Amino acid sequence: MSHPSSRPAPPPSEDRHPLFTLIEIMARLRDPVAGCPWDIEQTFASIAPYTVEEAYEVADAIERNDLSDLKEELGDLLLQVVFHSRMAEELGAFDLAAVASAINDKMIRRHPHVFGDHAYDDVDDQKAGWESLKAAERKAKAKGGVLDDVPAGLPAMTRAVKLTKRAARVGFDWPSTEEVLDKLAEEIAELKVEIAAGDKAKAREELGDLLFVVANLARKLDVEPEDALRATNAKFVRRFSFIEAELARTGRTPDQSDLAEMDALWNAAKAAERK
Repeated sequence: MSHPSSRPAPPPSEDRHPLFTLIEIMARLRDPVAGCPWDIEQTFASIAPYTVEEAYEVADAIERNDLSDLKEELGDLLLQVVFHSRMAEELGAFDLAAVASAINDKMIRRHPHVFGDHAYDDVDDQKAGWESLKAAERKAKAKGGVLDDVPAGLPAMTRAVKLTKRAARVGFDWPSTEEVLDKLAEEIAELKVEIAAGDKAKAREELGDLLFVVANLARKLDVEPEDALRATNAKFVRRFSFIEAELARTGRTPDQSDLAEMDALWNAAKAAERK
């Protein structure tokens, strides 16, 4: 594994794969003598938030069905992978080639029906096989408890789904969706009690419990809660923009209106969407 050199990255050319150029650009940016001061001072921890942000921007481009933007956002996300790999290479830990090799091996290992002679009965059987293979990999890595390797850095709702899914594999789960809905009603009632009591700390705890049950419900319904909430956020923006546009027709803004009028416009936006 090499250390950064002070040689400039070669310009892109038709006979050179762009990925190799990107690798050398990153090496040049991290050069301790002639590189970029900002890039040089970054660490895995400082870059991690940008990695998460870029993943969300990829998801946003997909949500908007903007393929041109998706290409750009995937490039930004790829840069994050190259950045982390470069820092690891400088430490003598691994490089981008090792990252690619590891995921190649994993994909081949987890698809024995494609790269081997195993056969699944149907998609559900394949999903069960996938989970079994993952469980075997976790066991081989000598992980501790059932939940130990669920990443703590995930968005809280996504992590809640993964935690409950993992627990469900060993039988710790509600048998049906109806029981989850009953638990949801119970948590709402408990939250109301703490709100009425004016206990903010306990209300916060009960709200967390409520959201955790919502995550469970999403898992039971096979719905990704982050996707569902993202769609609702977009719907809220769309309908509120309708309110702003209608008020603008009379030369007003939302702060010059009142709740009753804006609620009526909200309902008009809903009706327009149904049509």
